[in-house]
Amino acid sequence: MKTAIIGAGNLGLAIAKGIINSKSAQSLYITKRNISSLKELETLENVFLTSDNEKAIKNSDIIIFAVQPRDFEEILSQYKEIITQDHTLISTVAGFSTDKIEKIIGESRYIIRSMPNTAISINQSMTCICANKKGKERINLALDIFNRLGHSIEIPEEQMQAATVICASGIAFWMRLIRATTQGAVELGFESKEALEMALHTCLGAAGLLLSSPNHPEQEIDKVTTPGGCTIAGLNEMEHQGLSSSIIKGLLASYNKISQLAKK
Repeated sequence: MKTAIIGAGNLGLAIAKGIINSKSAQSLYITKRNISSLKELETLENVFLTSDNEKAIKNSDIIIFAVQPRDFEEILSQYKEIITQDHTLISTVAGFSTDKIEKIIGESRYIIRSMPNTAISINQSMTCICANKKGKERINLALDIFNRLGHSIEIPEEQMQAATVICASGIAFWMRLIRATTQGAVELGFESKEALEMALHTCLGAAGLLLSSPNHPEQEIDKVTTPGGCTIAGLNEMEHQGLSSSIIKGLLASYNKISQLAKK
């Protein structure tokens, strides 16, 4: 399919790299006001860099919007006349509902909302997807695109803001947990490079164990904790200091913030 990405900021560029790496587009238009920052992509075959959104839209079947929420309504209004009923629109704009999009370009368009994260650049994104009534006819197309770029699931639209917190903001939350583990390892005597390597691969291993089995995390924790051992001592101290509680409170704070932004 011929694809356009409108807005090559951090997320848009990550999506572009994922599509390029997966070779999942016949052609790829990438737009940005200043394309000089995209020089690393300018020599790639069938990748076209432009500041002309109209050109990108007219030469594409799938349009992925990765712009700032404050700019999205203006962009949709500006180009609604050239967005046809054949186009598939995929929005990554947080807090911007399919209903809002329909009010600008019409409910007869294929409209899909997606919430990927920046790991899409290495084809490891967790992407949540929903659609308007018309867009559901092409939901499998969107799932196929994002499954090539990691893993995707369809969810009800009313859960998209929560999904943004868990999946998109979640990248930052997990980075902070990895950083904390790395700092602890340094305090225990490891060099920072070694500490980060140990933290990263242990994190990957934990996720891999859960992905490869139906086990609940507590079942895997039980395999590591022994009576009177060092693991349970560490876990108990973390919980005394509010580990689980602080994570849950952080998720709720992030959700409350995105809910406020969505009302504006």
